[in-house]
Amino acid sequence: MTAAAMRQFALAAILAACGTVARAADTYTVDPVHSSISFMISHVGISNIHGRFNDFSGEITLDKADPTKSSFALSIPVESIDTNNAKRDEHLRAPDYFNVKQFPTMSFRSTKVKAVDGGYDVTGELTLHGVTKPVSFKLKGGDKVVEFPKGKKRIGLVSTFSIARSDFGVTTEPVALGDEIPIFIGIEAAK
Repeated sequence: MTAAAMRQFALAAILAACGTVARAADTYTVDPVHSSISFMISHVGISNIHGRFNDFSGEITLDKADPTKSSFALSIPVESIDTNNAKRDEHLRAPDYFNVKQFPTMSFRSTKVKAVDGGYDVTGELTLHGVTKPVSFKLKGGDKVVEFPKGKKRIGLVSTFSIARSDFGVTTEPVALGDEIPIFIGIEAAK
């Protein structure tokens, strides 16, 4: 093999190796039809009322080579709250609760992502009722990719965590309604 051929072979090998290392991150769009964001709140200390948001959108970027470059973002129009009671939902949209006219959107954007066994530890900023606070939680999943329908790649992530509604200025009925709000997220996202 000539010296020129050796150099070309070496260059091709280096470029091939770099091409596999420099793999781009994968970006997925949240599929609201196959996802859910729900919550529950204690009512007078004897039962729980469950609710959900019927409208939301988001984007997930997963970088398997460097998970710290991954990101998660959600946007939720608060108007879409649904507790299976129209009168209660209208009251929750009013100024003494969510005040959707002044604060129409709840949002989350990650600021730090770390890969852990079975998923990701995520820290970010949650904005609700005009207040932004840091929250941390574990997202399970993201490692399995399926095609459904054929040719459309999908991932799934789930999480359960709690926030204190008083941290976000939602303090109406502190005796009748619990302060700790468990949140349940089941996300399917497509590429």
